Amino acid sequence: MRDLIGSDDIVAAYAVQRRLAAERVAAGASVVGRKIGLTSEAVQRQLGVDRPDFGLLFDDMAYDGGDTVPYDAVLQPRVEAEIAFALKEDLAGGPLDAAQIRAAIDYASPALEVCGSRIQDWDITFGDTVADNASAGAFVLGPLRKKLDQVEPRSVDMQMAINGNVVSTGNGAACLGDPIDAVVWLARQARELGEPLRAGQVILSGALGPMRPVGPGDRVTATITGLGKVSVTFGQ
Repeated sequence: MRDLIGSDDIVAAYAVQRRLAAERVAAGASVVGRKIGLTSEAVQRQLGVDRPDFGLLFDDMAYDGGDTVPYDAVLQPRVEAEIAFALKEDLAGGPLDAAQIRAAIDYASPALEVCGSRIQDWDITFGDTVADNASAGAFVLGPLRKKLDQVEPRSVDMQMAINGNVVSTGNGAACLGDPIDAVVWLARQARELGEPLRAGQVILSGALGPMRPVGPGDRVTATITGLGKVSVTFGQ
């Protein structure tokens, strides 16, 4: 995409994303939330970018913990551990500050995001990944649901393993300093673009540590303190 719209044209990149999303909705998919991407400095270094982005979550991307994701469902899959927030209020008006965001969150859950890229070998720039729906492929929600008075997102620790081998570690502070601040950023960006966050939507916070590639048959498990575990297996 960068050969067509450039590497850093944010307006053009999100315009491509919206065009592709509209085609997906026209084909029958429903938007169920948003994902925040590139919130971790480790992931930014991995991909050579220096700012967060966001994409849409569709109903056909959703899995529950313990499910099997067909390996060919996502191109060049890479997995990262995150916190998922479920909204109970719209985020269309007001200051959209941390206090308002906290009040609008119904609960938090452990989550895995399966990122994918249409760009060969993940050779992406910011414009490439934004146009490609922020590299969103699938997402997996764990069973526990915690209110924010039961868990502090900034203080959690994360450990992610593939086939029992720890491959990624991190914490809440790795996500833009605080996952709540990541949602603040998203809420303001979404409203500015005329598509504010809505009650009932799921928001993925962004990675708590580095993403890792997966292969057919791999089982990924993430443990997040205060939120428990979430696992997924990839089909052959």
